[in-house]
Amino acid sequence: MFLVPLSWLYGLVVRFRNHLFDAGVLKRRTFSIPVIGVGNITVGGTGKTPHVEYLVRLLSPYMKVAVLSRGYKRKSKGYILADATTSMRDIGDEPYQIHKKFPDIHVAVDANRCEGIERLTGDERSKDTSVILLDDAFQHRYVKPGINILLVDYNRPISTDRLLPAGRLREPVEGKERADIVIVTKCPRNLKPMEFRVMSKMLSLRPYQKLYYTTLEYEPLYPLYGGDKIALDALAPETNVLLLTGIASPRQMELALQPRCASITPLTFGDHHQFKPCDIEKLNTLFASLPEPRMVVTTEKDSARLVDVNGLSDEVRNNTYVLPVKVDFLQNGAEAFNKQILSYMKKNPKSSILLKGKEDVKPKEKKSSEKRNTIRFK
Repeated sequence: MFLVPLSWLYGLVVRFRNHLFDAGVLKRRTFSIPVIGVGNITVGGTGKTPHVEYLVRLLSPYMKVAVLSRGYKRKSKGYILADATTSMRDIGDEPYQIHKKFPDIHVAVDANRCEGIERLTGDERSKDTSVILLDDAFQHRYVKPGINILLVDYNRPISTDRLLPAGRLREPVEGKERADIVIVTKCPRNLKPMEFRVMSKMLSLRPYQKLYYTTLEYEPLYPLYGGDKIALDALAPETNVLLLTGIASPRQMELALQPRCASITPLTFGDHHQFKPCDIEKLNTLFASLPEPRMVVTTEKDSARLVDVNGLSDEVRNNTYVLPVKVDFLQNGAEAFNKQILSYMKKNPKSSILLKGKEDVKPKEKKSSEKRNTIRFK
């Protein structure tokens, strides 16, 4: 393959950079506040945002959580702390999704993560921050997290992948050794014990590293422009779905929807795609061509970029639903994972006080207002 020599060259550069950090030539910073990094060593979706959201749900009942991201493809520069007036263009689609979903936490963006941490802990509006979750920062080595979480897609094993541009690896596989926790994401729920053992052997982790497995769990659909939630199992089996996605891998959504509807028509764009007028026209036309009953289903990340666009037909607006996703640990791993994260938090004097006597208290779940009846579309 003609790209392989370029991958070798890329690998030399990345290895040299990592060596400079390991040798202390390039300095890494630690902070007094707990910092948890979540990232990967591959391009494309490994489920970073759902795993960050899991940590938000775990920690926010006890302390003030902040999420710090670089804000990929945002239209702004420098440090921004999200508030009620912040738009998706200001901070990027994934931080905007988290900001809207968890309005009681701090969400900030800054390409310079060290400066971002300083601003979060020093500025008046966010100085109550007790823990910072670094989103997509595994290669940002200037910050040394207290816990480094590496996500690996079950469907794309890193042990058989290649470095960019011939493959999807951002850095050599040995980079995984920087992780304290490795999570194999997007696993089938019915994995057999032998398959867990095979994956564990392929990863060949160090004794200090903890391994967990997660799967994606889809929550009730909700209308993008307001209305009642709909349980996924309540879809009418004759429904024709237009699946609108601009993410790295929509395959999991297709698998979740296939047994619950009559047909799926994909309208797929690149990751973080900014919808243009020609895209909206194509969406309107394609949706109108589907037999009734019909609906548009999209992701939370895509909905952040779709909600304010102009030109959607009334029929599309009235029948566009968002399919939220969250992670679920396999092999009863949630208890061990939660304990490991909370044990790290207890090492910090401030967060230890906040957690004292509370780590065994489960946050109250909000009552669901989902409609369990079969949905009929407008």
